[in-house]
Amino acid sequence: MEWTIWAGFAAGLLISTVTAPVGVSGAVFLLPVQLSVLGVPSPAVTPTNLLFNVVAGPGALWRYRRDGALRGSLARRLVAWTLPGVITGAAVRVFALPGPGIFRILVAALLLPLGGWLCWRTLRPARHRPRPDAAEPSATTLAVLALTVGVIGGIYGIGGGSLLGPVLAARGMPLARLAPATLAATFTTSIAGAAAYAVLATASSGPVAPEWQLGLACGLGGLMGGYLGARLQPRLPETALRLLLGTLAAALGALYAGQTLM
Repeated sequence: MEWTIWAGFAAGLLISTVTAPVGVSGAVFLLPVQLSVLGVPSPAVTPTNLLFNVVAGPGALWRYRRDGALRGSLARRLVAWTLPGVITGAAVRVFALPGPGIFRILVAALLLPLGGWLCWRTLRPARHRPRPDAAEPSATTLAVLALTVGVIGGIYGIGGGSLLGPVLAARGMPLARLAPATLAATFTTSIAGAAAYAVLATASSGPVAPEWQLGLACGLGGLMGGYLGARLQPRLPETALRLLLGTLAAALGALYAGQTLM
């Protein structure tokens, strides 16, 4: 329906404008909108979300690259380990977690702690502000973390990079360095994840292929919103924005937890 396409475009635009400055993929918050408002079936909602990441990602990344924020090896290291994880997660999603009931439990289990983590990470610097030059995790720790998050991201349809940001930021790494790297990881792994779902669709009788028109519409909105959010990052009140994201994630997680229990 035409209203669904325009609603998807508007949702992608608004969500990406808010999430791009903190390196969180808008797919985290777009997925519940697709399930509850736009009526995308499960598990097709996951590859549709990955399609959104593929189309929306270049907007913020181009702006960050133009500002010189994509320098360094962090993005390449995150991509190298989240990539195999997201492909594994896609297979788990199609063959082990196809039902919407189980998927809602997974959504709640991811969004509730993510929201609480974002709020806690925002309030904690008032007592102990991390050092800007804090060291990165060891190569082994980063590999295990990125691979695990990649699997979760492949199941959930967010590419994986969005879940790495809060964990790495808690170690004291500055958000200005994390945001471009996590978005780059999300974009790259989403391409692999979307391709994996397209292949798996040939071996499954359920609705596994993405909703192409809706995914593209959401992605175009996210393309514009991501560029705008990355451009506005230096001017936005970071504390208020992080608290808003954390509250929204927790509220969405609580909503799906309540629907599961009903």
